[in-house]
Amino acid sequence: MSRIVMKFGGTSLADLDRIRNVARRVAREVAAGHEVAVVVSAMAGTTNQLVAWCQALSPLHDAREYDAVVATGEQVTAGLVAIALQEAGVDARSWQGWQIPLRTDAAHGKARIDAIDGELLIARMRQGQVPVVAGFQGLGPDARVTTLGRGGSDTSAVALAAALKADRCDIYTDVDGIYTTDPRMVPRARKLHRIAYEEMLELASVGAKVLQTRSVELAMKERVRVQVLSSFADADGGDLPGSLVVDEDEIVEKEVVAGIAYSRDEAKVTVKRVPDRPGIAAAVFGPLSEAGINVDMIVQNISADGTTDMTFTLGRADLPRARATLEANKPSIGFAEILADPDVAKISVVGVGMRSHAGVASTMFRTLAEKSINIQVISTSEIKVSVLIAADYTELAVRALHTAYGLDAA
Repeated sequence: MSRIVMKFGGTSLADLDRIRNVARRVAREVAAGHEVAVVVSAMAGTTNQLVAWCQALSPLHDAREYDAVVATGEQVTAGLVAIALQEAGVDARSWQGWQIPLRTDAAHGKARIDAIDGELLIARMRQGQVPVVAGFQGLGPDARVTTLGRGGSDTSAVALAAALKADRCDIYTDVDGIYTTDPRMVPRARKLHRIAYEEMLELASVGAKVLQTRSVELAMKERVRVQVLSSFADADGGDLPGSLVVDEDEIVEKEVVAGIAYSRDEAKVTVKRVPDRPGIAAAVFGPLSEAGINVDMIVQNISADGTTDMTFTLGRADLPRARATLEANKPSIGFAEILADPDVAKISVVGVGMRSHAGVASTMFRTLAEKSINIQVISTSEIKVSVLIAADYTELAVRALHTAYGLDAA
């Protein structure tokens, strides 16, 4: 008998028929003798509608009231799933974040989890009851409801799995696992049966959409085994095998490259002719940090005349704010002009096998050169190589690299 946390996303709960399908899946695990807790997102489209209402009433709305509104989506699905389970003959009760309690900091709209007391839920599970927990929400230090921001339900599920000492956290979504790249772009992409936490974290951080970065970070920290499964595909009444995110030590045969990710939500900024003096990097990037703008890839080119050009990437949505922030600080920085390019994409090659294999970067550069794709910026980590290219070449680059690293399905 195992203790399992089953998390279902918005597409898995989009209507009553899909909620009944979720109840059948949970009931099947209970019938197999497992202790089960369920974490749910809001029904597909619900959170977007709630957010839109808040913004329509006041673009600068109170974040505490925003949380009070948007947290209701998960409250509805938790109750509905509990009802569906009861109708299927399973003892189930819905739980809100504050009832557990799942305690967070006070950053309304993007709260971080501080602690979860899982003892009451464990006691209920030992009695055969299935707790159905509203994801995405918690209880702040001011005793008000908080929400966890983008990907919050995944984060809730992984955190709950850690608190419940679960054997596994199953994330049910609209894909049947983690692939070597986006299968919609590369039909010959392969499903990975196992992937290391570090690889999944890098892939999530550079554009892979299957799991959110925060949930992978938490899984790696707490050593929670996470499985990604489809809510819609099953074989002979049982789930098709998904993809397990596990410790690197659990993977016997480590691929040099596990996957290729891409992000089109990038922009490139070049600050021209900045004085080359100590502290100039802090003068450029300090105000951006204070404005809450995350900078990714950075390249500095020094000229013979004592000036330097600084090129960096950031999220495309942050480009107007970044330009305004730099212009406001032009007197203290002393640059000549700002050049911005929103039509770029970041392509990343990820794999723990890079630690012990040479030539991964050179294969990437050679492959792109053969396709006449110009590399604008390069950044690396121990298990990742990322390049910035013109957005028009995204699909060509991903497909060529996927083949070059031998990732195509047979």
